[in-house]
Amino acid sequence: MIIGNKEFKIKERTYIMGILNVTPDSFSDGGRFNTLSNALKRAEQMIKEGADIIDIGGESTRPNYTMISQEEEIERVVPVIKELKKHFDIPLSVDTYKSKVAEASLDAGADLINDIWGLKYDTNMANVISKYNAATCIMHNRKEIIYDNYMEDVLSDLQESIDIALSAGIKRDKIIIDPGVGFAKTYEMNLTIVNRLEELQKFKLPVLLGTSRKSMIGKALDETVENRLEGTLATTVMGVMKGCDFVRVHDVLANLRTIRMTEAILRER
Repeated sequence: MIIGNKEFKIKERTYIMGILNVTPDSFSDGGRFNTLSNALKRAEQMIKEGADIIDIGGESTRPNYTMISQEEEIERVVPVIKELKKHFDIPLSVDTYKSKVAEASLDAGADLINDIWGLKYDTNMANVISKYNAATCIMHNRKEIIYDNYMEDVLSDLQESIDIALSAGIKRDKIIIDPGVGFAKTYEMNLTIVNRLEELQKFKLPVLLGTSRKSMIGKALDETVENRLEGTLATTVMGVMKGCDFVRVHDVLANLRTIRMTEAILRER
């Protein structure tokens, strides 16, 4: 798989997408990196620690988040994209579900659009991604936590998103899927989908797992956001063992070491 000018050898190893929130209200690190200088320093740190992709978020998607205008989101992310492209040779992802933000981001040099609504929120999103021949990560989500058969419905929803992408002309080798831990799922459903990640392999597409510091971990461990590293690492091990190709995380170095150790054991097996 090619993202930007980098080749990702899918199924050979698990890659790290480092989270760069340039928002004042992110659940985990809101306000820490929402100035240009702080964002650049944080990106540089994650790259040194081993990040393979930087994922830039201009609007928090935590529970009960405040939606901002497309113009404000563009003002937050585009300067960061341009500066990162000047200083670092690394693929850049933008976490957005709005097509105008996606287009401005891709025009500024972004390589991947990470859509938490799986191309279903904005009907023009797939067309924009196709126009730029960009990569996309399409996440499972739905408006209500109502399922007839949970895992079957999740897989069906993801198939709908994949079909939208392909119909718009997005190439299959540009698509990543994400089970959407923490989105339209109860605590128990989140545990289930991590435990059954191997079922996503039916699509024969790269899989991204995003659990870093999420409430599922907080509830399981009864810990606050700043004390969820070990829980995150446990989910990373599960992800590697079940064939995930990417993990989206805040703590790059710790996750990199965890991945390397897990992969070493699996290779020996």
